[in-house]
Amino acid sequence: MNFIGKFKYDFRFNKALMLMILPAVLFFALFAYIPMGGIIIAFKRLDYMKGIFGSPWIGFNNFKFFFLTGKAWTVTRNTVLYNAAFIAVGTILQVSVAVFLSELGKKFFKKITQSLMLLPYFVSWVVVAAIVYNIFNFDYGLLNTTFKSLGIQPLNVYQNPGAWIPMIIFFQAWKSVGYGSIIYMAAIMGIDAEMYEAADIDGATIFQKIRRITLPSLLPTVIILTLLAIGQIFRGDFNMFYNLIGNNGLLFNATDVIDTYSFRTMLYSQDFGMAAAVGLFQSVLCCAILMATNFFVRRADPDRALF
Repeated sequence: MNFIGKFKYDFRFNKALMLMILPAVLFFALFAYIPMGGIIIAFKRLDYMKGIFGSPWIGFNNFKFFFLTGKAWTVTRNTVLYNAAFIAVGTILQVSVAVFLSELGKKFFKKITQSLMLLPYFVSWVVVAAIVYNIFNFDYGLLNTTFKSLGIQPLNVYQNPGAWIPMIIFFQAWKSVGYGSIIYMAAIMGIDAEMYEAADIDGATIFQKIRRITLPSLLPTVIILTLLAIGQIFRGDFNMFYNLIGNNGLLFNATDVIDTYSFRTMLYSQDFGMAAAVGLFQSVLCCAILMATNFFVRRADPDRALF
């Protein structure tokens, strides 16, 4: 049976399910697949009068310019290393928080703790950037004001690129740990309770149950979420980096990522072709790293691969 015949057969017996998934299909078709035609901009010198398809074809010149600027390696390195740190730190904290909350006996305290940890996820990066600025501002920030009152030399954080590496990792973890822990808590709730009951009968302690039951049961969820995160490892969180760093050129070597570099290229030079080339470069690398990682996971354990 060909694809069309199979689709007609499925639609005939699963009309309700097909209609339920229709909005999602339309969303991705309109905002993900149809716009892919714009990839052609990466290979053209965009002329507004001639339009996208009428603009002159320049091949890989936009890619050459990106690599010849000398920033390609820096922004790619920063993007990958930051995302790797986000994945590692985030996974450890989210699993730890989920396990901790699942072991809490008092429901009231558990709900309050979970709500407080989830709250930062809904705080805009604009607000977070304002908080950070008011804490670390050299002249009037809370930190330096306190230092001055104690006779300690103030710190000029906005001229110290190295200081922002742990700060960015900290604030990203602070915002995401509450939301990410919900997924792992749901996975913990799905673990068979009889396993814990059998462990109690055998006299296992809480830490033994966590080590022998909870963590191994969470491993498939950790692998899937890690694979999905690795698929975006070449994409930086533009809202976070741009709001926290802005256009402070002193910090670019340690904080500039592909997304912010592409944005400034488009904003100041109006070179949409190069911006599109950088975006295509990101997408190809993300696809390649995801396929490679999934291949190795499938070789090690086919049941835990993403596809």
